[in-house]
Amino acid sequence: MKDQIAGIHHVTAVTGAAGQNVRFYTEVLGLRLVKKTVNQDDVSAYHLFYGDAVGTPGTELTFFDWPQSPAARPGATTIAPIALSVADEHGLNWWSDRFRSLGVRSGPAKEEDGHLRLPFLDPEGQRLELVADGSAIETVGWEQSTVPEAVSIRGFNDVTVTSAQPEMTLRMLAEVMGFEITSERELPDGGGQITVFGTGRGGAGSRVRVVSPGEVEFGAVGIGGVHHVAFRAADDDEQGRWRTHLLAAGLRVTPVIDRYYFHSIYFREPGGALFEIATDGPGFTADEDEAQLGTHLALPPFLEPERARIEAGLQPISV
Repeated sequence: MKDQIAGIHHVTAVTGAAGQNVRFYTEVLGLRLVKKTVNQDDVSAYHLFYGDAVGTPGTELTFFDWPQSPAARPGATTIAPIALSVADEHGLNWWSDRFRSLGVRSGPAKEEDGHLRLPFLDPEGQRLELVADGSAIETVGWEQSTVPEAVSIRGFNDVTVTSAQPEMTLRMLAEVMGFEITSERELPDGGGQITVFGTGRGGAGSRVRVVSPGEVEFGAVGIGGVHHVAFRAADDDEQGRWRTHLLAAGLRVTPVIDRYYFHSIYFREPGGALFEIATDGPGFTADEDEAQLGTHLALPPFLEPERARIEAGLQPISV
């Protein structure tokens, strides 16, 4: 297997309040709602995609709307925080002031792994960070954003996985998925160790941080937590090679699933977190013009015959 994961494709989290979620991520964070669709495995739930102007892979932060879900519980097997990139320290200062003025719960910026990180929470307690990192991926600016281009969010910086089997998670990332360790450090107060991995071109959007906890306490997915992280494959051929490679390594991998906007395979890493490998295309303009992205309920062709039933089961999103 010669391919190397290019980086993060998207991160999917859980909300219980779709309207509030849309307001926060579009109005406060300035992201574009690029696709309003449904969870294809549970069509009673919205699936909301936020990103740059076109939903470039590496910018897509997505949410399942599951109002009946319990609150997320942090701990082993979970993914948090979600770290997003801004260009520089000036941008981080701008965001700190913005959060203060809008009443967003945030902490002081702190340096970790050579970069300043500003922690904050969304209204449901989703753990997020902004990272000042000039290596942020190239994005397509959205002219209607509430945030000036110079300080805008430019995709993912990294995700943090807390592993129930850290030695196995570290080995899988390095030996199976081709990540390389870029730094290691001890966490304070006997909290364990954090190992930072990089892949692809390196820099923002290519990093995974693995927490090896001092004491394993299991977490759970729910409102205010992350469901899974997806990594990039350029096309179907590359994804197929990854599936063969992962199966040969003894991992249980789903068949390829056609999500219409991309194709997906899923597997659970040894420490319990759910991983996906998704293709970069076809993309979100497969069924909508760029100007219309996110403005109405989009359904892939295989769900279109069920539109009346699906729409009847969804509560309108009020923003």
